[in-house]
Amino acid sequence: MLVTGGAGYIGSHAAKALGRAGYEVVVFDSLLAGHREAVRYGEFVLGDITDVAAVRRALRRYRISAVMHFAALLDVGESVRDPISYYRNNVGGALSVLEAMAAEQVRHFVFSSTCATYGEPIETPITESHPQNPINAYGETKLAVERALPHFHRAYGTTAAILRYFNASGADPDGEIGEDHSPEIHLIPRAIEAAVGGPGLQVFGDDYPTPDGTCLRDYIHVSDLADAHVKALEAIVETGKSTVYNLGTGRPHSVKEVIGAVERVTGRRVPWTLAPRRPGDPAVLYAAPAKAQAELHWKPVFVAIEDIVETAWKWHSTHPHGFRQTTNP
Repeated sequence: MLVTGGAGYIGSHAAKALGRAGYEVVVFDSLLAGHREAVRYGEFVLGDITDVAAVRRALRRYRISAVMHFAALLDVGESVRDPISYYRNNVGGALSVLEAMAAEQVRHFVFSSTCATYGEPIETPITESHPQNPINAYGETKLAVERALPHFHRAYGTTAAILRYFNASGADPDGEIGEDHSPEIHLIPRAIEAAVGGPGLQVFGDDYPTPDGTCLRDYIHVSDLADAHVKALEAIVETGKSTVYNLGTGRPHSVKEVIGAVERVTGRRVPWTLAPRRPGDPAVLYAAPAKAQAELHWKPVFVAIEDIVETAWKWHSTHPHGFRQTTNP
């Protein structure tokens, strides 16, 4: 099993889930945003996904039969400012991986997609049949790959599981790996940083049509996401059919609710200031996960926001500087 981007946040958790499930894992990563220390399961290959020859060598050397593709840029705001990099990496990189797979006759592909392909929701919760109208380059690049996959299936027999997930959050419950972005863009780790004396948190808008005025989002634990990836792989191998799933808890939480959970878990106040709304931020965004639950027999273990925050706090407490430094509990 080749895991591209397996030194990153979600990819490293998926590699662990695969290893625990008995798969032989090979992580392929450029370490542009990932961390060598996050690769705890399987072999590591340093390489760039845009290098078709390098990907082919890895597929051939390790006799790979399936690929999980996580390697991509993921900052929505950055994608608006620098769409060239996002199209080059997210679209060009994915097509390079798919080209290498076709050349080496590797048929199974699990694709890390996103709810950002839906754009402004017409209705919530969001089902897999919801119209896809991205409002930023990040969502557009993920959708471009989704749209390419049926053509690869017809031409090369590539069978794909497309996994559109919502707000990945939390950390490995065992404390082995966690979230370490630079800069950090996700709410829970930023709130934790603020609670322990780091930069103050900004809340972007408190006048949305929600119970407390802040945006509602679906926070899905990263280990639950990893479990779903393993189950999705098994499904396409068994059935030979491509498919798509939304991955979320189906239970949205507001920004202020998340801040409150961080304060309860850490026992510290989270200082925050109010900032203007960000363009394109929907008021409410959460998944209808019924299809994944029914077809994959998958159900999130971490549903309560406090439980998700607890795992993130455990990671931050023992890794206050991410993978660069570790302290004893």
